[in-house]
Amino acid sequence: MKVWLLRTGMLIAGFSCLPLWADNFIVDKVYHPYVLPFEREFEWRLTSRQNDNGNVLQQRFAFGHALSERVILEAYIVGARDDYGDFGLEGYELEARWMLTEQGQYWADWGLLFEVEKQHHEDIWEATAGLLTEKEFGRTSLTTNIKVVYEWGAQINDEWEGEFKLKYRYRWIPEVQPAVEFYAAEDYLGIGPAFMGIKRFDGQQQLKWELGFITGLNGDNKDHTLRMALEFEF
Repeated sequence: MKVWLLRTGMLIAGFSCLPLWADNFIVDKVYHPYVLPFEREFEWRLTSRQNDNGNVLQQRFAFGHALSERVILEAYIVGARDDYGDFGLEGYELEARWMLTEQGQYWADWGLLFEVEKQHHEDIWEATAGLLTEKEFGRTSLTTNIKVVYEWGAQINDEWEGEFKLKYRYRWIPEVQPAVEFYAAEDYLGIGPAFMGIKRFDGQQQLKWELGFITGLNGDNKDHTLRMALEFEF
């Protein structure tokens, strides 16, 4: 465990120093590297950030369908509140997750994440590739996401960005699992408590929920983010 935590600490330090993420906000779902065989899912996510520059509210609605026992494809509609307080369509996203290893097969579980996003009514594109890992230590789990992002389009400068996310979770009971989440990027560092849980029904049917409250460590007088998510798999 000490070796794993040391490696994780080195990754955090490295990603904190690099010119990484710049335009979009990093606090969002921390992905686990798992896919259920031929699963389907509906998902809703909400992110609300309050800082010195105001309040940003974003929601995502998605449907996903596994293409095989290890690969799932998910389509998102992204909505956001504008400067006038109106909520409307912001963009579209297509996401693929690939479970590379079976759970417990190796010293850690591994997966890959690929995303393509297009802004609504704007020539702005974003492509993402990410490495997902999870390691269990008794009743706790350490999950990390390392993502590299490329943005391009007629209305922005082409650029490379990056993100690092970490979740350390205590598996108390399936329905309630407290955690600590950490986010690192070029212009943002944040940490805070989170909770998640899972309620299983017949067959592969299960309902997952997540709630997190992340505090920015950038020196602003106020920088808080509330994130919530519901996911029904069947």
